[in-house]
Amino acid sequence: MKLPPLSRAYLAFAHDVSMAALSFVMALYLRLGDDTWIWWDRLDLGLATALFTLVAASVFLSQRLYRGVWRYASVNDLVALTRAATLTILVFLALLFLTTRLQALPRSVLLINWFVLLALLGGPRFIYRTFKDHHRNRRRAQGDHVRVPVLLVGAGDEAELFIRAAHSPDAEYRAVGLLSSRGARVGRHIHGIDVLGSTDEMGEVVAALKAKGQAPQRLVITDHRLDGSEVRQLLDDADRLGMTLARIPRMMDLKDGVEERVTMRPIAVEDLLGRPQAVLDRVSMESMIKGRRVLVTGAGGSIGSELVRQISDFGPASLVLFEACEFNLYAIDQEISLRQPGMELVPLLGDVRDPVRVGEAMARYRPDLVFHAAALKHVPMVEYNPDEGILTNCVGTRLVADACRANGVSLMVQISTDKAVNPTNVMGASKRVAEMYAQALDLAESDGGGTRFVTVRFGNVLGSTGSVVPLFQKQLAEGGPLTVTHPDMTRYFMTVREAVELVLQASAFGIGHPAYRGKIFVLDMGEPVKIVHLARQMIRLAGLRPDVDVKITFTGLRPGEKLFEELFHGSEPTIQTEMPGILVAEPRAADAAELGAAIDGLEQACRRHDADSALAGLGRLVPEYAAHPPPPN
Repeated sequence: MKLPPLSRAYLAFAHDVSMAALSFVMALYLRLGDDTWIWWDRLDLGLATALFTLVAASVFLSQRLYRGVWRYASVNDLVALTRAATLTILVFLALLFLTTRLQALPRSVLLINWFVLLALLGGPRFIYRTFKDHHRNRRRAQGDHVRVPVLLVGAGDEAELFIRAAHSPDAEYRAVGLLSSRGARVGRHIHGIDVLGSTDEMGEVVAALKAKGQAPQRLVITDHRLDGSEVRQLLDDADRLGMTLARIPRMMDLKDGVEERVTMRPIAVEDLLGRPQAVLDRVSMESMIKGRRVLVTGAGGSIGSELVRQISDFGPASLVLFEACEFNLYAIDQEISLRQPGMELVPLLGDVRDPVRVGEAMARYRPDLVFHAAALKHVPMVEYNPDEGILTNCVGTRLVADACRANGVSLMVQISTDKAVNPTNVMGASKRVAEMYAQALDLAESDGGGTRFVTVRFGNVLGSTGSVVPLFQKQLAEGGPLTVTHPDMTRYFMTVREAVELVLQASAFGIGHPAYRGKIFVLDMGEPVKIVHLARQMIRLAGLRPDVDVKITFTGLRPGEKLFEELFHGSEPTIQTEMPGILVAEPRAADAAELGAAIDGLEQACRRHDADSALAGLGRLVPEYAAHPPPPN
């Protein structure tokens, strides 16, 4: 084993070898006293010491003791030293037994030698670290006036890493206290930083720190178990107490034994809306996809592209990207080509409203699984262009589903939306028809053969087309105001990653549970969020004050919008599945043939751009939808 070409490592090795030689002589002296020198005459002490030193040197090299840094000597280093000392004694014992049968050396000398060797190896290391820590603490105390005082939320491993990294002389922050997010460990401390209270006691803790001249300027989340509601409450409390809010990354870049700056990142909108991660059955998801041919429609969209990313990670035999937008198709094709260079990837430019193109794609590439994410989903835009929305969302879904049946696809997954429940807009009503058709076909195949159709319904996805979050971010960048349609408007939100994970989970679950045929899988979206509250929190996240630095204006409901969305229709029995995060709705069923004939009528009206006839037909298919005339262009 070669030493690294560093002079300090050679010095450390020389030190340890010298200590090994000294330890053997000291052990003999501690056991025999002045008789040590008599023992010299019975056996060459120099030869024995040399043999012990040679053994020790070989063991030290084999145990990689010189990769660490003395300044950061820790319990891990003590374990390594203990192992090295033990191996040295055992190997030396074996050699002595082979040469002298241990007749000349008292047995207890080896035990004493183990303790002495460990003390001589570890003592200097920890003395050196104590000296360096004292020097560093003195430098840190001199520079504390320029560091940002922070209050940490969480008293676990990540808080410990943060505090340790903050001991670096060039760290930008200094921890002045800890808050326990779960109410535990109050009164204890981590590296001298006290756990001052729970998050519910933040006001009292901050007041006490101010009284001591240690008022925190920033609240830092180190506990990643906090859900969105808890993060929102922390943001409100921090704002009220004059602190900004940040968090450390989920995977800390700080390495033990390396001096690094404390890294933090701002709180993102996803942190405010997130919930504890659902337990996913990735084995069943991989079993569904691995080695299969997969086609994704709308592959370049926000949902479609994330579907493509996650599906590609499960090792499909081939992946067909079906997308109407050339640029989006190019972007996702390039991304996945780099992400999975050995995968068979087929970018297809095509529109789900084109029956020839859809049928050709299915017949040529013979997918086993089809994920149908293509849709027009921006509510006001579809409201202004109802014939185009109906043609894509209703007719396009029917064309894709029929092509799946005709070409022996095992499973088609229909991506739906909460706007399909009691719809007040064309987008929601058209997606409800798409749900109905997939549901009807799934029931028509109840004999166990043919294509399975699984429909997954969920609410708004952060950053997706039509989402309010990108709009707010753009308006913030322009200095405001942020536009909210109504003070009482609420929406369900989910991150695109979590939504797609649960879509794949629901798909795998649906395949394995034929009893759920004809039902709609609904993702648990948690609690709805008031849009005006979201706007205020985004302003705070930007370091600004709502209604002072950035105004919020109310513009009134846009065409087709309603104040709140629902995940279930009042007449839909809700069924809790054994899979966390996934519910099941059982809406009324329709006959596939009759529904197909009605969609044919919608198609004819849409292709001749007769919006009035298309809206009338949509109203007949979805009675709860009250059709409105399209807004004037």
